Amino acid sequence: MTKQTKITIASILFLIVTIIDVYAVIVQDKTLEMIFKPLLMTTLVIIYLVSVKKPNFWLVSALFFSFWGDVFLLDKTNYFVFGLGSFLIAHCLYIVMTKQFLKKFNFKELLICFPPFAMIFLGVLQFIKHNLGEMLIPVIVYGLVISVFGAFALLNYRQERTTPNMWLLLGAVLFIASDSLIAINNFYSPKQLFNVLIVVLYILSQYLIVKAVIKKTIK
Repeated sequence: MTKQTKITIASILFLIVTIIDVYAVIVQDKTLEMIFKPLLMTTLVIIYLVSVKKPNFWLVSALFFSFWGDVFLLDKTNYFVFGLGSFLIAHCLYIVMTKQFLKKFNFKELLICFPPFAMIFLGVLQFIKHNLGEMLIPVIVYGLVISVFGAFALLNYRQERTTPNMWLLLGAVLFIASDSLIAINNFYSPKQLFNVLIVVLYILSQYLIVKAVIKKTIK
C-alpha cells in the first residue's frame, strides 16, 4: 500500500467520523456522540502519522491530550475541569511547537501580537464572570494560555507569510473561537446552535493545525 493510499484512507475515515459526530451533536444523540467523539483525534493523528516520516512530538502530544479533553467533555457535569485541564495542556504543547517554528523569538514582537487575542478573552470574560464562581481562576488561566497560543501563531505568520503558517494561525483562531463559545454556552447562554458551532470550529481548527505541520514537515 502506497503512502498516498494510506493518507487517502485515513482522510476518508476522518471525514466519516467528522460527519457522524457533527450529526450526533445536531440531533443530540449522546450515544452516537460518545462513540464517535473520541475517534476524531484518533483518526486525525493517523492522518498525520502516515503523512510524515518523523512525527513532531509536540503535535502528537497535543492531539493526545485533545483526545482526553474530548472524552472528559462528553460528561461536562462531572468532568468539565478534567476536560479543561486536558485542553490547557494541549494548548501549552501547541505553544512550544509553534515557538520552535519561529525564525527568531522576540518577546517585544510577541507582546505586539498578544492584544487582539487578549481583547477577545476579556470580552468573553465580561459575559461569563458572574457565573463562574470557583471556576473563575481556572478559566482566567485557560484564557491567558489560549491567547498566548494565538499570539505565537500570529508572530509565526508575521515572520514568514507562508500558506502553512496561515493555516496554523487560522487553526489557532478557530480553536479560540470554539473555546470562547464553550465558555459562553456553559456560563452565560446555553444554545443548541452553539453546540454545533463549537464542534465544527474545533474540528476545523485541529485539522488546519495538523495540515500546517504536515506541510511544514514535507516542504
